[in-house]
Amino acid sequence: MSCHTCRQTCHSPSPKPKWKWSQLFNSNRVIPTYISKKIPTVALVGSPNVGKSLLFNILTSTYVTVSNYPGTTVEVSRGEALIAGRAVTVVDTPGMYSLLSITEEERVSRDLLLRENLDLVIHVVDAKNIGRMLNLTFQLLEAHLPVLLAVNMIDEAEKWGLVVDKKKLETTLGIPVVTMSAALKLGIHEFQNKVAHYV
Repeated sequence: MSCHTCRQTCHSPSPKPKWKWSQLFNSNRVIPTYISKKIPTVALVGSPNVGKSLLFNILTSTYVTVSNYPGTTVEVSRGEALIAGRAVTVVDTPGMYSLLSITEEERVSRDLLLRENLDLVIHVVDAKNIGRMLNLTFQLLEAHLPVLLAVNMIDEAEKWGLVVDKKKLETTLGIPVVTMSAALKLGIHEFQNKVAHYV
């Protein structure tokens, strides 16, 4: 009789698997997940000669890179800081007086602030000229950016007999304010604590 016409099988039956499909999807199995940990990014902004770059150097002692902003000849510094035990990227933007850009430097700073996903914008101002520098603070707030106001050179303002009311500024602006002197490293610890709330 031909094997093709035989109704009985000549071969031993195939062994049944010892596992069930349900075992492959056991809820008790630990499946590794890969979550990308985003490094928080903060940007330092402000007019020229307010101590912004000095503050950047204090925060970022290592891993500093300086490169041209895409499509421009304007340099932007980026560094890594350790704040509250966490790595934070710090960007030192070119000096600017307003978001209504006139110079190429101001245009680069504006584009960086509005296009990059920033966790905090630190507006550094000169305590001696705080009145005329708050205009940029208002513009940053109107752009719905998370702002921390760093009133720098407080020691020089005190020599001039000027007093900065930090509490009143915080109440009026509705943002955190820190008074400091980056040159003397006064207020740096408080400054880092304020930044830590955002990162």
